[in-house]
Amino acid sequence: MTDTVSPSGRGRRLRQRFGYDERNAALFLAPVMVVLMGVAVFPILYSLYLSFFRIKLTRPNQTPFVWFDNYTDLFSNELFWVSVWRTVTFSVVSVSAIAVIALLVSLLLNQEFRGRRVLSTILLIPWAIPYVANALMWKWIYDSGYGALNGLLYQLDFIDKYMIWLGDQDKTIFLIANAFVWKEVPLATILLLVSLKAIPADLYQAARVDGANIWQRFFHITLPAMKPGFMLVMIYETMMAIRHFDLFFILTEGGPGDASHVLSWHIYVETFRNLSFGSGAAMSYVLALVTFALSYIFIRTLGRRI
Repeated sequence: MTDTVSPSGRGRRLRQRFGYDERNAALFLAPVMVVLMGVAVFPILYSLYLSFFRIKLTRPNQTPFVWFDNYTDLFSNELFWVSVWRTVTFSVVSVSAIAVIALLVSLLLNQEFRGRRVLSTILLIPWAIPYVANALMWKWIYDSGYGALNGLLYQLDFIDKYMIWLGDQDKTIFLIANAFVWKEVPLATILLLVSLKAIPADLYQAARVDGANIWQRFFHITLPAMKPGFMLVMIYETMMAIRHFDLFFILTEGGPGDASHVLSWHIYVETFRNLSFGSGAAMSYVLALVTFALSYIFIRTLGRRI
């Protein structure tokens, strides 16, 4: 024979489990959770729903349910693999450069010297510039007619005529990566600098007493202690690089040819130019899954012994 619990008994148990503070916190958080469900969770779930349909706005009355065909069709699409390769190239070049430059700058700012605070303030300027403004600035710098890059190199006699920088397929992806690195280095530097500041000075003093030189102290004390900072930098900057769109849209629009046709640009073209919302949603989920997988790898690799 099973015991039945009355509604009043359930309410009493809930009140006992959740105190006055917990109930008030839930009451105040409820509007925020409703808003998040509407602006974040619902679009994510709805885009997953769309990815199982062949939705093309040029044929609004024909939206067949195709299961995973939108996903499988991607792997037979040559342009999709081109965009994947471009994305990998851009991400590897950008994240590697950001990690190295941020490490060097953080090591510099960790030292005591005159003007360190001024240099730290100047470092924040690229980070404070909005992404669209950053893209427009670099578009002017790379301009073939009046760009600052051409003007500087011409005055220094490195070139004998103005170059069409963004028209060269071999250089385009690296020039865009340069603009991305300039924007992202300050944040990565701050994250690594925080890790450096957390290293106890006693470790370096003990290493000096034991006769360790500067390189031994760097490889055996500094780098291992900076693992948490490097993990954050690698995860965040990889996510930003893989899904970055602004620079490709403003600087080249995927060109010249397919030189900068990365996956985020391919999703935009498929969704908003070809009006194929089903395949665009499928590609978006592939991009999200790849991003989560890479984040998991970084956490498992760099998160050990932290």
